[in-house]
Amino acid sequence: MVPKKLFLTKGVGVHKDKLASFELALRNAGIEKCNLVYVSSILPPNCKIVSKEEGLKLLNPGQITFCVMARLETNEPHRLLSSSIGIAVPKDREHYGYLSEHHAFGETAKKSGDYAEDLAATMLATTLGVEFNPDTAWEEREQIYKASGHIFKATNMTQSAEANKDGLWTTTLAAAVLLE
Repeated sequence: MVPKKLFLTKGVGVHKDKLASFELALRNAGIEKCNLVYVSSILPPNCKIVSKEEGLKLLNPGQITFCVMARLETNEPHRLLSSSIGIAVPKDREHYGYLSEHHAFGETAKKSGDYAEDLAATMLATTLGVEFNPDTAWEEREQIYKASGHIFKATNMTQSAEANKDGLWTTTLAAAVLLE
């Protein structure tokens, strides 16, 4: 099976029980009815990225559903947490791309999203032979990647939250859902 479509989604959940907090984050993301199977980080060749709304219409209750997921939870009051999926799409859609997952405490959504996007783009750039200095800032490398003519697009889907003030479990997740 090689997925033909992909959509990005995110969610946050808060509950006194850790597992229930995760369930609520899945509901918020719209993927709670699926049996999720986590896979690694390859965007299949010619895989079409569709909207969340279009992707959700293709899911059935109980369906085995492959995804790349970033997930983080805490019950520490007021702690900042974020989960992010980065995606790097090659210009030549016959070539595979990359997905990355990143989750962190104390990072804003922007910082986590940029990191995940950078990670995916860097993995793709290394497979395509794009030369770059890994010590330069993401913004500079992003320009090099795009100027190389090999990377069509890099983006991210990020969910951040400040943990519940009363110590309830707070879960963030971001996912790339792969469909046939």
